[in-house]
Formats: sequence, C-alpha cells, structure tokens
Amino acid sequence: MPTGACGINCDVCIAYVTGKCPIGGCTEGSKALEKLERQKKVLGFTCPVLECAARRGISYCLRDCKEFPCEVFYRSEMPYSKKFLDIFAYFKPK
Repeated sequence: MPTGACGINCDVCIAYVTGKCPIGGCTEGSKALEKLERQKKVLGFTCPVLECAARRGISYCLRDCKEFPCEVFYRSEMPYSKKFLDIFAYFKPK
C-alpha cells in the first residue's frame, strides 16, 4: 500500500482505488523522482510537497521532517487545511 510523502495513503484515494491514478500511486519523497516526472508529463504539474520531500531526501514529512508543518504545506494548501496543519504545529518540538 503506497503512501505519499505527505502522509496520505493511496488505499484511501479514489483515483488509486479505482485504477485511475495517472502515476500509479504516490511514494515516499526519497523515492519520488520517477513519480514526479510522470506527474509533470500526465498532469502538467508536480505536487509541491512531493517535490520538496524528494529534493530534501525526506521519506515522510509528518514523521521525518523537523520543519513540518512548513510553508510548502501552508502555501500549496494541499493536502491539508491550515487548521489541520495548526494542530500538528501544536505538537512540534520547541
């Protein structure tokens, strides 16, 4: 069961479950280069969260990135809302 760097599991994604996902499911950031190329080709854009995680070698933002929640999530507004991110910010080590 693939899980994106953002933390969304493909098993709960309608595009993936119905076989319509154009990239065959997301992946962790440290393995994302091929998926990013496919996203750009098929969708015309890439996921900014996956792109950042791949660039930084972060597997899963929620677990591995000391900066989560970060401006990439807040600015892109995907896949979480500001209020949801603020909950995670509460638990961030000071």
